[in-house]
Amino acid sequence: MRMRAGTGRGARATGQSPSDAVPAGDPRRRWAAWFLAVYGAIVVAVLVLPIGYSRIVGVIHQWIGDALGVTSFGAGWVEFAANVVIFAPLGFLLTLLFRHPWHGTAVAVALSVAAELGQFVIPARQPSLRDLLANALGAALGALLAVIIVRRRERRARVPAEVD
Repeated sequence: MRMRAGTGRGARATGQSPSDAVPAGDPRRRWAAWFLAVYGAIVVAVLVLPIGYSRIVGVIHQWIGDALGVTSFGAGWVEFAANVVIFAPLGFLLTLLFRHPWHGTAVAVALSVAAELGQFVIPARQPSLRDLLANALGAALGALLAVIIVRRRERRARVPAEVD
């Protein structure tokens, strides 16, 4: 289902295709594009930091065990959760940009596949199907959150303001 701005008249009523229902200058799309650029810069910065990803996961895993006393799961679960959290904003922002949850999720999954394939040539990294699944889950959750927020805002925009 395509998301569209709450203009009062749907795409069918105006004879427009769903993608035409949102104007090209939609602030939601500009906002999403801007935050995607910021998100990309942060991801690149994390990738080029001299601290390895496994070291960050190890520190978080140790903190969960020491500070919270949770020792029932391994560092692999911390990494899985981190991948979900890392890809949720990507799925969210791509869904806002493309105005379709499946398109946003598909692009995020394609980027995840590219990242995992790229790890074949990075000596200190290993591609993982588990990472790919976690990334896809994060992207799908982010896309779902975008749909929920957009639909809620559109519903509120359609309900007339109550006057005393």
